[in-house]
Parts: sequence; structure tokens; C-alpha cells
Amino acid sequence: MTAPNDSPAGQTRNGTRQVRAGVIGMPQVRRAGRPDRDARAFLRILNMATRLRPVENYSLRQLREVWRLTSMALGQQLPVATVNETVIDGPGGPIELRIFRPDNTDQPLPAFLWCHGGGFVVGGLDTAESICRSTTHNANCISIAVRYRLAPEHDLAAGREDFLAALQWVARNGAALGIDTTRLAIGGDSAGGNICAAVAQEALRRDGATLCLQVLAYPATDLLQAFPSNVENADGFMITDRLLAQIKQTVAGSFDSLDPEDPWLSPRRRRDLRGLPPALVISAGFDPIRDDGLDYAARLRAAGVAVELLHYRGQFHGFLNFDAVIGAGRDALQRIGESLAAAFRTEPAPDCTVEIGDTASTRPSSLCAAMGELTASSLMTWVATERWSGTLLRQVSPTAARATRLVLRPWCVPLTLLRRRLVARLDRRVAHRTYPET
Repeated sequence: MTAPNDSPAGQTRNGTRQVRAGVIGMPQVRRAGRPDRDARAFLRILNMATRLRPVENYSLRQLREVWRLTSMALGQQLPVATVNETVIDGPGGPIELRIFRPDNTDQPLPAFLWCHGGGFVVGGLDTAESICRSTTHNANCISIAVRYRLAPEHDLAAGREDFLAALQWVARNGAALGIDTTRLAIGGDSAGGNICAAVAQEALRRDGATLCLQVLAYPATDLLQAFPSNVENADGFMITDRLLAQIKQTVAGSFDSLDPEDPWLSPRRRRDLRGLPPALVISAGFDPIRDDGLDYAARLRAAGVAVELLHYRGQFHGFLNFDAVIGAGRDALQRIGESLAAAFRTEPAPDCTVEIGDTASTRPSSLCAAMGELTASSLMTWVATERWSGTLLRQVSPTAARATRLVLRPWCVPLTLLRRRLVARLDRRVAHRTYPET
């Protein structure tokens, strides 16, 4: 992607070499004709809810709690051997870590540190739970969620200082946790992707921990640059221009004494990206910051960094957090696990682009199309309602939640089997490698 203030080739204004999209393997289809089937069903429910109560009517405390509960309700909670929490010293006070182990082996395991998203203002250990459980399960590694300081209580440098400190602590002390500190990777989504990219750059600059892989899920790598996708996906796709405006207003004071053009805040603006660890970049077609992540992937490739780009052309920003109801979320987390496992085995890093979306089918009749949309929306409502009620009950009384599950299990099993069959029929995707050409 060539940014509006970039030249199509040669040196850009901030010094990064730019090459044409055909060379660097950008997606052939940036945005599907419409969202994937399950994404459409999800967005119908979400948009109806936000019309009833617009996001700007929520206080910051309420937004944080809504995002925490939503992530817990709509993210899968795959089983892992153990989940423990510890606290380490950080540059601004204690840093909380939640550590997920796949088994109780005595053999040292690789580790993956995850930096949650949330616009720098929301999110925490609970919102990282489902993603960390998935990476632990799928990559057979120790996953570590990091709680970092948020705005507006802290400036925007605080969160990345905390994540860097957590990485340094694991590199020094990980052996005591059963971690093979020669096999470390980091990742993050959205704002967490911004922090992850900045920390990967800083670790290289300091000659610090050597990273096998950096996982950047729909990252915001430039806090100033406007991209075409900001306008194209401004409304109706999870992250709206109104929500982005609210976030910008919330963090406005966090820029005091900070320069948003500094690569520490906007890693896309670093002049030299050579030598960075291989990257797995995930992008979504209906994401307002889609082109930001794609542009950073292009810049990494232009600097000689291997990039595995997974482009979900029919998905929206944040879909990884909803893998209990969004099939593409499950697919992406599985692919993240596979890429991590390969990196931990020190296999050569792939440099490719894979485009993923709903399977193309013959155009159905209006009646069949309507029935398909109704079935998808009904399934989405069924699953979401069940998971939301279970999550809220666990918040009130874990004992009552367990008792309810035991009582309802005989009735729920056949319904669950039926639902899985319906989901399997609807949840069909096709993946095409479009770069390099086969």
C-alpha cells in the first residue's frame, strides 16, 4: 500500500524504501463484496445494540467492563494444563502476568508474550485469555498475557515500556518458569500490535532478546497517517469513526511531552527495518486500519524481513476475540499456532500472502439467500446468548454456574451436536496463496 504522502518507489519522506504492490505481494482482493456470512450475522446484532445505546454514551469504566465481558463471553476458552499469575517489577510499578502452560512436562518450552488490544484505553488479562489459551493449545508453548498501563491514566509510552520490561524479564528469568529463553516470540492485536512492533524494534536496537517471530494482528503502526480504509470502513464494521474519535479524545492528553512521529509510538516511521524478526501479519478487509497493517507488511518486506500475510477479506477489526462465534477467528488462531510452532522449530520463515474468505458459490435464489441469512443470524444469537448468560452467571456465582451446567447437560448435549452440524455446514472458507505465485 502506498500511503498518501509516499512516493510510489524509492525513498519515502521518513526514509523507508517503498516498492510497488505487485512486487511486495499485497492482497489481490482487499475487501470482499460483503462481509463473510458469520461476520454479517455478528455485525447485525452489534449494530442493533449500538443503535439502542451508542458507544459514546458509555463512560470509560463502562467501556472497559463491556469489552472485558464481551471478550470472555465470545472467545473460546480452550483447556490448558495450568493458568497462574505473577507480578514483576516494572518501570512504573508492578506488572501483572498471566501464564498459560500446555502441559506439566519437565522439558523447557518456548514462550509467546501477548499484548492485548483496546485502543490503548481498554483491555487486560481477561480480554487476552481466549487468545492465549488458543496459542498455548495450538503451538504447544507457554503463553504469557501482559497487563500494561493504559491511557488516559498514563501516557502512551507507558504501555510499551511495560511490555518491553516483561519481555526482558522473561528473557532473564524464564528458565525458572520452565521456558526455553532461546525460543521467544511476541504478538499483539490492534493497539497491542502497535506496541509489539515498537518493542520488536527496540529489542533489536538494544541487542536484547532474540525473537523467533512477531505476530501483528490488524496493527495500528502509525498514530498520525490517514489511509483509504479509514474512510472505506468508517461505519458499521465494529470500529467506527465515532469510536475512533472517542479514543483519540481520550488519549489526547497522553501525548504531552511525546512526539507521535517517534517510531517508539509509530513504528511504521522507523527509517531502517532491516534485521527485525520474521512477522506474521493478519489483516481484515472491513477494518478501518486495514491499510495501516498492510503498509507495514510491505515496508517489512521491502527491508528484507520475511512476512507471512494472512488477509481475511470478509472480516472486521477484532475478530480474533470472537472465535466462539466467528469461524475466521478460529481459523486465524489455528494458523497463528502453526506459525509459532514452526518458528519455535527454527524452520525457515515463510514470505507469502494468503487470502481467506467465504467459499464462492452459485448465486442462490432470493428465498434460499434469505433462509441462509436467517439461519446464520439465529445460530449467532443462540450461541451468543448462551455464552453471555454463562459468563454473567460465572461473574455472580461460579458455584451456581457449575451447578447449572450439570443440571442442563443432558438436555444441552443433543442441541449442541445439532448446532455444531449447522455451524459446520455454514462455516466454510477458502484460502488462496496469492504471493508468491505458484
